[in-house]
Amino acid sequence: MIVMRLAEIAAVVGGEVDGRADVEVAAPAFVDSRQVVEGGLFVAVAGERVDGHDYAVAAVEAGAAAVLGTRPTGVPTVVVPDPVAALGRLARHVLDALDGVTVLALTGSQGKTGTKDYLAQVLGAVAPTVATAGNLNNEIGVPLTVLRATPETSYLLVEMGARGIGHIAYLCEVARPLVAAVLNVGTAHVGEFGGQDAIARAKGEIVEALPPEGTAVLNADDPRTAAMGERTVARSLTFGEHGDVRWRGLELDSLQRPTFELGYAGRWRTVRLGQAGLHQVSNAAAAAAMALSVGVTLDVVAHALTDSVPASRWRMELHERPDGVVVVNDAYNANPASMAAAIGTVARIGRARRGRSLAVLGVMLELGDGAEADHLEVGRVAAGAGVDVVVTVGEEAAAIAAGARGVPTWRGEAIVTASREEALRWVMENVSAPDVVLVKASRGAALELLADALIAQPPEEGDAR
Repeated sequence: MIVMRLAEIAAVVGGEVDGRADVEVAAPAFVDSRQVVEGGLFVAVAGERVDGHDYAVAAVEAGAAAVLGTRPTGVPTVVVPDPVAALGRLARHVLDALDGVTVLALTGSQGKTGTKDYLAQVLGAVAPTVATAGNLNNEIGVPLTVLRATPETSYLLVEMGARGIGHIAYLCEVARPLVAAVLNVGTAHVGEFGGQDAIARAKGEIVEALPPEGTAVLNADDPRTAAMGERTVARSLTFGEHGDVRWRGLELDSLQRPTFELGYAGRWRTVRLGQAGLHQVSNAAAAAAMALSVGVTLDVVAHALTDSVPASRWRMELHERPDGVVVVNDAYNANPASMAAAIGTVARIGRARRGRSLAVLGVMLELGDGAEADHLEVGRVAAGAGVDVVVTVGEEAAAIAAGARGVPTWRGEAIVTASREEALRWVMENVSAPDVVLVKASRGAALELLADALIAQPPEEGDAR
């Protein structure tokens, strides 16, 4: 964040200052009064259950410089009609004032955060880099990311999500990218969009925002994504098994961590990833393509990917308990494609370890009218992958068990539980080394609580197996 007085901020966002206009904001903006940024700008957002204005005084007393809100708060405040829109205007202004910052943006139905984490570590090996924290990828999160940039920042890496047509176009007005990637067009949030074609229209807004000198990084293996090259004036660079940036010689260790050769322009370099799953290869290739687009060498890319570590929680986290049970915590979010990828990975880990594979699965949200069919299909996928035990959590996920049971060749077991607590008890009483347990659901199911308890509390001796 560049240092700005409240009077300057008010002029940029079209607001008025209530209180001292000469107060300086010298640190990034934030929206959670429980996580105050010293010297930062507290953005008071009024939600359905909590009104940030009620915490404005406490935020300033805890160290915030001032507040951005819709009404006076009793502390220095820039008053505007819409704090979220004002936050976007402030971010755009700050970014314009930061010469030399290269903006890279990415979107996709799955893999955004994993790809972003890989790319942040690659770019960070070259120059100062600011990247989206977690998945703060909406109209609040993108400006917050931008406002973390400073005059020393070389690369600004922004993850962008969408809930409808026009959302990504707006985010690109806040942070116009020089390099933009679309990872895939899946069925995540299909209930909100109404179909995959609508999702493709929305995701493609990111490449439409590119300037002629920019680069659109596109998944060559996804037809809807590959076709987006026609929607941009920028050059296209593809990644995938058949892309400009590709891989060969793929091997997986017993925990399904990939080793492969990464290739571009006739040159090949070895990459060894520390994260589990075949899908990590595509994420790494996408990150590589974006880095190559801004001049990072293939040697640097390969070394940085090999040295990369998990940067976001609850995404294919591997935990081996003292008793030898492996828990894969992928509880952050879920859709049919990411479920299939995680289930396949855990089934292969189980076979490699000569243990059972257990998939503890909760609801997938925002799937619209096809939700039941999608849950049934996930169960069929689990059975087809050879998962030994499917444990569903909650009524909405019960169709997964039904789908698995409906596969006549499956010899596994399906357990239906009503709650996290019931599911945890069943798993704790029935798991033993060298079993591997996947925990996965949409964020609303909060299965990370189950995963944390499973990791932290191995069964006592004498428990039923």
